[in-house]
Amino acid sequence: MKISIIFMTTLATSCILYGCGQDATQRAATTALTAEEANVSSKTFGDYELHFNAISTDQLQPDIARAYNIARSKNRAMLTLSILKSTDSLTGTSVAGTVNAKAANLTGQLKDLTLRQIRDGDAIYYVGDVSVANRETLIFDIEATPENETHKMTVRFSRQFFTN
Repeated sequence: MKISIIFMTTLATSCILYGCGQDATQRAATTALTAEEANVSSKTFGDYELHFNAISTDQLQPDIARAYNIARSKNRAMLTLSILKSTDSLTGTSVAGTVNAKAANLTGQLKDLTLRQIRDGDAIYYVGDVSVANRETLIFDIEATPENETHKMTVRFSRQFFTN
């Protein structure tokens, strides 16, 4: 559970840092594609909330990268997703589901991205990594369906990566 807390703290910090890193041109381009704003990292769908982010894997702590078998590199980006069901608690309950993601750059080139589920105590999340080039912006299209539900949650968001 300690690694999960560290992982989620790193993820939250990265959300803030990457939200500040996009310039107005990229924000305008992603808005035209109906992407979420750069500072948004979750979206509510009724009783569920989908959390999402993408960061450069070199930002991960070495012990976290080792624990989850993720290569630390400026040329790799990691997508993280989690589904929370609303409860009486502030954070909700992590739930499993069917999660699919696609990534493409601004020229439409599809990137190879495979998600895997990680369970750490009560936490359930999905991670996948993808190669990135310097100043490359990736657009992520996410579809998630919580276990025992039929309604799909869809999100589109973008992040720009810097490798130099």
